[in-house]
Amino acid sequence: MTTEEERTKAATIFDVARLAGVSHQTVSRVLNDLPNVRPATRERVERAIKQLRYIPSPAARALVTRRSRTIGLITTGLPEFGPSTTAVHFNEAARDERYAVIMASLLQADAAALRQAAETLVRQNVEAIVLITSNRSTLGLLQGMDLGVPFLAVVSQGSGLHRVSLDQYAGARRAVRHLIELGHRDIRHLAGPVESMDALERIRGWRDALGEHDLVAHEPVFGDWTAASGYAGGQRLLGEDFTAVFCANDQMALGLIHALTEAGRPVPGRVSVVGFDDIPEAAHFTPPLTTMHQDFAQLGRDAMEVMLAVLTDEEAPNPLLRVPQLVLRASTAQPPS
Repeated sequence: MTTEEERTKAATIFDVARLAGVSHQTVSRVLNDLPNVRPATRERVERAIKQLRYIPSPAARALVTRRSRTIGLITTGLPEFGPSTTAVHFNEAARDERYAVIMASLLQADAAALRQAAETLVRQNVEAIVLITSNRSTLGLLQGMDLGVPFLAVVSQGSGLHRVSLDQYAGARRAVRHLIELGHRDIRHLAGPVESMDALERIRGWRDALGEHDLVAHEPVFGDWTAASGYAGGQRLLGEDFTAVFCANDQMALGLIHALTEAGRPVPGRVSVVGFDDIPEAAHFTPPLTTMHQDFAQLGRDAMEVMLAVLTDEEAPNPLLRVPQLVLRASTAQPPS
């Protein structure tokens, strides 16, 4: 098979939309000869279809001929605070717009499980699919599927797709700048899992903030978002000399504070700690945790707002990013003299 044949065989409705410079919904309208498509747009889509030799799936052709007022929502991984809160408020925003939401929650989002979840949602006549994930491979797998309906991702990275996100990179830079402003010069990072897009963006923000002040970025210590991994990471750091740690989430910060306090390195007397997320318990840690507040409720509402714009062919912000806000509490202070 030639390279051209392989490219042609792999063409999806998303490829057509990208080539024509329109939404997936517009491509579907052209395929089904529906009204409200400008002649110039229709011609551009038809030209892209011919160029890619795209053959639409029967499901894609059937779905757009009727409105179900139903949206599919796929979530992956453990039910952590951020994604769970985002999903709840997406559901609330959808209900306010008189849409129903059908959810598929996947602990392990491999290709087979994702395809089964997507196909199940399509068979239930959803008008669109929303994905909430931090895993880059999960996003890539779903992007590569010919869903036949508009697709929006709640992710911190990604191009060529509709997405909403909290700006992990900017939030991480702000957290580290706070520590630098206090006078810290050796700032370590307790990072999230390497497959997490959020974790990678926070690492990038931490490195860049240090680089802006000519400070050394030592190799991060990686955890898995849990307090237990934060405790283990803290124990690995104990043999080194540092005055501050930027933690990629609040749960790991809790475990880190436990390890430091247990080893006679009190927070913030010897080590300052900044978390990320601002979970409800963060204000009640010992000491109360300085952290980056992420508005997950607004993120869920943003996802529904952008999805509605996509469904009605209105111009949607792409991507829509909001910056987390620094919340000052008692876990950070000037470094010991």
